[in-house]
Amino acid sequence: MLKKIVSNADEAIKDIQDGAVIMLGGFGLCGIPENSITALVKKGVKNLTCISNNAGVDDFGIGLMLKTRQVKKMISSYVGENAEFERQLLSGELEVELIPQGTLATRCMATGYGMPAIYTPAGVGTEVAVGKETREFDGKMYLLEHAFKSDFAIVKAWKGDSHGNLIFRATSRNFNPLMAMAGKITIAEVEELYEAGELNPDEIHTPGIYVNRIFKGSDYEKRIEQVTTRLKA
Repeated sequence: MLKKIVSNADEAIKDIQDGAVIMLGGFGLCGIPENSITALVKKGVKNLTCISNNAGVDDFGIGLMLKTRQVKKMISSYVGENAEFERQLLSGELEVELIPQGTLATRCMATGYGMPAIYTPAGVGTEVAVGKETREFDGKMYLLEHAFKSDFAIVKAWKGDSHGNLIFRATSRNFNPLMAMAGKITIAEVEELYEAGELNPDEIHTPGIYVNRIFKGSDYEKRIEQVTTRLKA
């Protein structure tokens, strides 16, 4: 069994170099690899291509790397909560590829399954389809989308063990299992780290076969992106 446990985020991301393509799990601010992002900012790697459902906010998540100009290109579905992202996009400093959310998820899944591409009806007849192959199935048009190619996938889980098995908590599960499958090298940071055999096998969301490195994170902020309240009647 390979030794997968590393001591901290700095060690986990130590071989991520300038120009790397990185997948980052999370949805909004839920289930994002906070410690790893902080380590990337500290290391100062540049010209990154980040594949993520969102771009964080101005002072949290991927927004921290945008602030320090470390991201060359964002491949995302939703980017509406980040003023710095908007500024860099409009000024031409940042390349952006917007992808329908279901297509983003399925392209991650295709990579994990070893499939080179998928056909989807999402985006047919729109700007998303420009320059891409389309094909008709049973009278309906579909768009060819290629599986992602990434150097690293960085995910955040609730629990993990020394073999790399992961359990995600509630909605923080989101894109994390799909991206864990898709990375050439997958790094997982967890809130709780156990020895192999201590987690219930029936509760595992991501088998350890997909995970190359794992470490116990700390000081998670767990911010709420948009606070919604309801008055009692």
